[in-house]
Amino acid sequence: MLRGIVMMLMVLDHTRDFFGNPRFDPTDLTRTNAPLFFTRWATHFCAPVFMFLAGTSAYLWMAAGNRTKRELSTFLASRGLWLVLLEVVVVREAWWPAIVPHFVPLQVIWALGASMIVLAALVRLPVWAVVTVGLGMILGHDLLDGIHASALGSLRPLWLLLHEAGPISLGASLVFYVAYPLVPWIGVMATGYALGPLVMQERETRRKQLIAIGGAVLLTFVVLRAVNLYGDPHPWTVEPTLGKTVLSFLNCAKYPPSLAYLAMTLGPALLVLGALDRPLGPVLQRVAVIGRVPLFFYVMHLYLLRVSAIAVDTAVHGAPIPELLHRGVFSLPVTYGYGLPIVYGVWAAAILLLYPASVWFAGLKARKRGTWWVSYV
Repeated sequence: MLRGIVMMLMVLDHTRDFFGNPRFDPTDLTRTNAPLFFTRWATHFCAPVFMFLAGTSAYLWMAAGNRTKRELSTFLASRGLWLVLLEVVVVREAWWPAIVPHFVPLQVIWALGASMIVLAALVRLPVWAVVTVGLGMILGHDLLDGIHASALGSLRPLWLLLHEAGPISLGASLVFYVAYPLVPWIGVMATGYALGPLVMQERETRRKQLIAIGGAVLLTFVVLRAVNLYGDPHPWTVEPTLGKTVLSFLNCAKYPPSLAYLAMTLGPALLVLGALDRPLGPVLQRVAVIGRVPLFFYVMHLYLLRVSAIAVDTAVHGAPIPELLHRGVFSLPVTYGYGLPIVYGVWAAAILLLYPASVWFAGLKARKRGTWWVSYV
């Protein structure tokens, strides 16, 4: 259910990308407003929660299926490679079509796949060692913010892959843009894996522990952010109004995710995870269907939004379809797009359209359980 919730929030973020206007960073406090800021801020929970739960799911896949660590390691490595391939071939095409074949963004699916490959090695260690590595990355990576790839010479590409967003050029014809450096995403997935033994405890025991841990993590965010000394490269500032000051306090760095950003998102997620661990009504049961088919849902929603944006731009602006097919979502004209009411309407319509497909595919996965390809989609 939690994964379904964050997947739906993710669709909101991407609906804003494909349909929204104005076309600037909604967290830019010099230009944004509260509704636009919180529309973006609410979606900050998506990547951390999805990455964290992927680690937990890996542990449960091993434990519930009575599989060995070797089997888990093999599965994670193969699935991770598959996700990286999917990012650079299928997902990339939804964002940046063939008109720019030399540009390959490495975004969340890449980070998910690469983190799985690293976790494939880490799972050979005891759980306490895995969580030590994970927490070490999460708590300590901000100490490295002063190191910049531009000063590292031949090691620049490696540093971009690990810690600093930026382009990696392989000659004049191919550019990889690392939007999601791997540290601390690897740590987030490793920490999620270490949550597995807790999740397998009796319900009331795990609920209390999840709520206690979530509360502690959220309190850590508040304290870190309040003292303004460590945990984010952009300290918050007192703005002319209380509202803008609150926005500044919440405006934590995502690329790469700072300690404050991760505490701000994972703390509430753990609280919600504990709160959801009880019999719930039919609405959230339907949300859980989306959470059971995350990869299918992810790819489908991107292409649904892309095709819808092309149809709208053709109908409203008379733009030729061939031109639109070769236009990346981040190269749309500044005059394109609609306000938040339209964005929210398109978002709701997209969820309604995607839900039947998710139900169908969840049923297919249930019927084909045990088939080798099911675990990869």
